[in-house]
Amino acid sequence: MSIVKLDGLQKMIEEISQSHNLPKTAVHQALRKALLKGYERYRRAQNLAHFEEDHFDNFEVDLDLEEECFRVLATKAIVDEVTDDDHQIPLVDVREVASEAQLGEEVVIDVTPDQNEFGRMAAIQTKQVLAQELRDQQRQLIQEEFQELEEEVVQARVLRFDRKSIIMAVRSSFDKPEVEADLPQKEQLPNDTYRVGSTFKVILKKVCDGPHRGPQLIVSRTASGLVVYLFENEVPEIQEDIVRIIAIAREANPPSRYVGARTKIAVDTTERDVDPVGACIGSRGSRIQVVVNELRGEKIDVIRWSPDPATYVANALSPARVDEVILVNPEGRQAHVLVSDNQLSLAIGKEGQNVRLAARLTGWKIDIKDVSKYDHEGEQEKISAVIAQERERIAALEAAYPIDEDDDDEYEDEEYSQPESAAELEMAAEVDSPEDFAVAEEDEEFEEDFEEEED
Repeated sequence: MSIVKLDGLQKMIEEISQSHNLPKTAVHQALRKALLKGYERYRRAQNLAHFEEDHFDNFEVDLDLEEECFRVLATKAIVDEVTDDDHQIPLVDVREVASEAQLGEEVVIDVTPDQNEFGRMAAIQTKQVLAQELRDQQRQLIQEEFQELEEEVVQARVLRFDRKSIIMAVRSSFDKPEVEADLPQKEQLPNDTYRVGSTFKVILKKVCDGPHRGPQLIVSRTASGLVVYLFENEVPEIQEDIVRIIAIAREANPPSRYVGARTKIAVDTTERDVDPVGACIGSRGSRIQVVVNELRGEKIDVIRWSPDPATYVANALSPARVDEVILVNPEGRQAHVLVSDNQLSLAIGKEGQNVRLAARLTGWKIDIKDVSKYDHEGEQEKISAVIAQERERIAALEAAYPIDEDDDDEYEDEEYSQPESAAELEMAAEVDSPEDFAVAEEDEEFEEDFEEEED
């Protein structure tokens, strides 16, 4: 019986296990697979023949940690006449060792080559395959460990800088080793100062599966779910489900450097005696200040949600004082908001940020108008004409593509459910912006009413 010695095998496995944060069983499995690939390379070099991809499926490597060596074993079928030496063995040869052997049975044969024959190319192949297998094992373990933590908040520590990205260390629990995560530039807050060793709360945005260059985990500081998490931690009424976050719109990376990060958040209460806005702000702003500090000074507006669209839209434009909200097209969710001349710039906000976030928060297209210049009759005629054209277009489409009434039956039992997760809140808040002010990018979502003065 031949063996191939691997001096220092146990020490090598321990070092690989520690350096790659892998259990020893995973390293054993990767090493056996790599050695088998090395044996395949040896056989191909010896025979100079073409083998099918599954030719060596009946071969395996037996790793002996105590003796620090390995053997190559092949499972072969017992036959009368051999047509394939790698998969078959003659009955005569087997009965020399085991007289009770029968045709059709399988036996395991040691086919380990001589140590001197296991050449340099086979060793190189083994090393390359081992490196790849270790990477695959790491990806698989990370996938299994962090898959359920997507959209959850984790603590991250800055390790190093890679171009415009920041490489951070995160862990799924205290007893688990740290894993590298990537914080891309678009997921960074403009007011954050990143230094090696500093820690931040981040949202685990994505766990990449399959081959992936760089860290497998993608984290974010701009996701609206981070704001939701911070308020849930600071406001006991939210934890007790007395106060609920209904919607959120965040612009963490404004399109212009002259505009700061801002968030609007709409809250409501299940108890009449509880002020949801006051509960989120806290005594002298103590609760919201913790959130603002974690987000490095991001402006947060907490507003009261209302089932009445006009009231809700007016609240969403806080801190501006609204004179009147006209729901000019309820079907198209379009509203005209009338404000006095001295409140016009505050309602619009810097580069349209305030009205843009209000539109995303409420789901209404909002046009800000000067109350002193607003022509009620003229505007109503314009809107009526637009609505009439839209109804004619819809009627033409329905006539051209009639809907089968049976198709409606499957929707009769469906009920509306309030979004609970941060991702669902984002989706619920995303709407088309008003024509005068384009909505910002998809990743910006939520906001709160903490400051009452203009930026």
